[in-house]
Amino acid sequence: MNSLFTPNTPEAPLAERLRPKALDEVVGQSHLLGIGKPLRLAFQSGKLPSMVLWGPPGVGKTTLARLIANTADAEFIPISAVLSGIKDIREAVERAELTLQQHGRKTILFVDEVHRFNKGQQDAFLPFVESGLITFIGATTENPSFEVNSALLSRAQVFVLNSLSEAELSLLLDRAQQLVAAELTIAPEVREQVLAYADGDARRLLNFAEGLFNAAQGAGISKIDEAFLQTTMASKLRRFDKGGEAFYDQISALHKSVRGSNPDAALYWFLRMIDGGADPLYLGRRIVRMAVEDIGIADPRAQTMALEACQIYERLGSPEGELALSNAVIYLAVAAKSNATYMAYNQAKAFVAQDKSRSVPLHLRNAPTKLMKALDYGKEYRYAHNEPDAYAAGESYFPDDLPPQQFYSPTPRGLEGKIAEKLAHLRELDKKAKK
Repeated sequence: MNSLFTPNTPEAPLAERLRPKALDEVVGQSHLLGIGKPLRLAFQSGKLPSMVLWGPPGVGKTTLARLIANTADAEFIPISAVLSGIKDIREAVERAELTLQQHGRKTILFVDEVHRFNKGQQDAFLPFVESGLITFIGATTENPSFEVNSALLSRAQVFVLNSLSEAELSLLLDRAQQLVAAELTIAPEVREQVLAYADGDARRLLNFAEGLFNAAQGAGISKIDEAFLQTTMASKLRRFDKGGEAFYDQISALHKSVRGSNPDAALYWFLRMIDGGADPLYLGRRIVRMAVEDIGIADPRAQTMALEACQIYERLGSPEGELALSNAVIYLAVAAKSNATYMAYNQAKAFVAQDKSRSVPLHLRNAPTKLMKALDYGKEYRYAHNEPDAYAAGESYFPDDLPPQQFYSPTPRGLEGKIAEKLAHLRELDKKAKK
């Protein structure tokens, strides 16, 4: 029975209980923590620089910062840029000075979401980083090139952390089950859905697993099958599983709605996937593909707009970035459609793959030296700008032993209509020149 004078201590969340206590317990980031890799070498040297840890949520930024402090036997002061201001920075510096004076220990100041601090707040760290009073570790999900002051960035090393792979997430799920639910069996299809839901985020995985295990233990069951998952946790699951059939079905629906020039359906599928937790930049990459494959040079602005929408998302995040991607989706849906360049690329690629290696004709070769000129490199080349209409009618640009090929056939839609007219005119000039 608990004493009235001994308050109950709430049990820490599963994610906190599984937080690694040593470097070798960290799951993921082998490109930084593997043998001979930069962050492990920094750990081993004991000379840890100020740094910025850049990566998506749930990949271990805070964990690594804590491990760095433990390894260096340093005072660890965490602050959040979301909740803190100059006053908190000043208090952290005063605490660091006191720790150095009284205990001779250095301080690691960990700033989570450092990109949320404005320029003035970030500048406040500089003199104390330069003096060596604090080792600064900033964590950010945003590109530090844009979000961290250049002065501060020049004094810190940037380490890029990656989303966890499915195998790494699976290892974490095993650890979680062994710790709190060793008696439970998880059906393979449930495991796949849980890992897909996590989408590379360890914290998301462990929070969901904790809820799932608690529900199973509360229900007194020994096996978590798909029926139980859907009954108890369906509202928390994404509406698609990354890498699964439903995910690619929705991507297909989005792509085909754009190709079919239906902006309303395209916007619906785009937002269904955003609402379901899809990575907006993954969708941005697919939107660029739609511009390249289904619009091409019928409307070259489509590619530019798709790329700029991705850049806006990288720069601003949500919700402004998602609105920019929505703009691109709608524009692509209403743009003139052509797959002529896509088809030309595939045909030319297939032709080159099966054809032999052919020499460049002498008249198309560059001749920067006297020897090359003596060997007739560049001889009889016709400079198009000196020809009528800046076109060398009848000139050949294919290898001498290869008949002219036609891979690109523009459509009559959008800018390609004008391109088709121009190509028809140029081919007519070629015919006249050969007579």
